[in-house]
Amino acid sequence: MRKIIIINGPNLNLLGKREPGVYGSRSFEDYLVELRRMYPEHEIAYFQSNSEGEIVTKIQEWGFEPCGIVLNAGGYTHTSVAIRDAISAVPAPVAEVHISNVHAREEFRRHSMLSAVCIGVVIGFGLDSYRLAIEGLMSHL
Repeated sequence: MRKIIIINGPNLNLLGKREPGVYGSRSFEDYLVELRRMYPEHEIAYFQSNSEGEIVTKIQEWGFEPCGIVLNAGGYTHTSVAIRDAISAVPAPVAEVHISNVHAREEFRRHSMLSAVCIGVVIGFGLDSYRLAIEGLMSHL
């Protein structure tokens, strides 16, 4: 069984309630049940935090395990050198995910501090971005 952890950053605990026109009306917890059904051969763990330090700690905890990390750092994508350094420090492959097409939104969302240290980026496919990131991680696990 391969291990994958999905790490969601700030405000993603509000999926299903927050800006449904941008993020959809489905909660992440509901989608997670579906992901686990799609990939029964994988152990899919989930962590969400609104705190940058907690996200760094979780990357460090899991990043030395034989696993893959799917990361939606939310707003920290555009600002966090600390999360970037955590990704660089661990051998686990990290796939960056965004639910919305960040390039079609505000200018500040168009730059990621994380992309260069991730194995790939999936942007703009709604919650399905997570499934696509898992598919991309498969060849790296």
